Amino acid sequence: MASTPFPTNPNGGDFGDFVDSDDECEVETDAEPRMRYLQGLYCPLYIGEVLDSRYRIEHKLGWGGFSTVWLAHDVQENKAVALKVSVSGQRGEYELAMQNVIIQTVRDTSNLVTYQAVFSLRGRQGSQHTVFVFPVRGPSLDTICSRIPPTFRVPAAKHLLLGLKNLHNAGIVHRDLNSGAVLWSIDPIDHWTTAEKYQRLGRPRKVPLSEEEGIPGELVESVRFPPDLLRHPVCICDFGLSITSGTRVENTVQLPPLFCAPERLHGVFPSCASDMWSFTCIFAKLYLGVEAIYGGGPSMISRIIGMLGLPLPEHWRGYYGDGTTAHDWWYDQSGQMPRTDILGGYETLEHKIDRLRPEISRDEREHALSIMYRGFAYLPEQRITAAQLLEDPSFNALMSYYNV
Repeated sequence: MASTPFPTNPNGGDFGDFVDSDDECEVETDAEPRMRYLQGLYCPLYIGEVLDSRYRIEHKLGWGGFSTVWLAHDVQENKAVALKVSVSGQRGEYELAMQNVIIQTVRDTSNLVTYQAVFSLRGRQGSQHTVFVFPVRGPSLDTICSRIPPTFRVPAAKHLLLGLKNLHNAGIVHRDLNSGAVLWSIDPIDHWTTAEKYQRLGRPRKVPLSEEEGIPGELVESVRFPPDLLRHPVCICDFGLSITSGTRVENTVQLPPLFCAPERLHGVFPSCASDMWSFTCIFAKLYLGVEAIYGGGPSMISRIIGMLGLPLPEHWRGYYGDGTTAHDWWYDQSGQMPRTDILGGYETLEHKIDRLRPEISRDEREHALSIMYRGFAYLPEQRITAAQLLEDPSFNALMSYYNV
């Protein structure tokens, strides 16, 4: 079925490979959910398609809940670009508005991914999709972090922090900061031919969409960037949920929840401080190589409490989720905490660092702990800011161990 030629690439050229039925599951596991094409959310596209009379799609860079992202060649300017194709509806228009706010108000956007051009694309049944043209960046932190050494990972924390400080100085809350919203830089690939891109990045492996899902269109497995292509600095992207500071939102919870500040789980609106909790989660992943916090729901909160060894603030009692879940020990100020070791089901920050970074010195360990504890302060008003952390002696001492 899948090995037959696909009739939507009429102009010749190399458009990757349709996989056979044995490999179809691998492609579909990596690619975006088919259901979102059936629902009319995603815009069906295919390798070799030319958008806006100039952008020839060459590969898939990734996807998210609100977009698919493609590697394309700008035939007018003879350069590689990334195309972010938003889901149908208002999401793309909102992100465009926030991008414009960022471009107009943030003084230094060098650590932020802002658009170079934008156009609209008509999808199935007349749906409209906003398409952003971005410079090509590398993979996100969450796709490759465990494959690179700490000497390369840890310096990225400073670049990320600089971008976040510039956002916050302009009064903008990212609101959705996670390791998927932070991209590595890569060596320039503008001079690469399509064949060279496929040689270095892998040929596109793909499966055709059905007529009901939107032919012409393909599910395409994402690029696998080789680690030797990665460069500093990292950049923050994905501003589709960003807000100006003080904006009230309908849903305070951040997804995925493992980057969500605990006050947001108790109905407090997103803020620059909640971004800093998310930053600290990313910093911990850069430093440790894995997430410091994992899971979801009540179990995740229990792990946070076990990790920090402190109860949640008493005045949050009764505000978790819908207010009906009873976990009174979360707020117990008596000091009677559950066991906080690995055998007891929890692991403290100290245990995590000792287990995952046993090679570091005692001084470096103390600096790392200081940064994490200040970023993981429960109360947002007590949490360190991006500007403060950039001036923090422990942060700068830690960066010096990595020649930053």
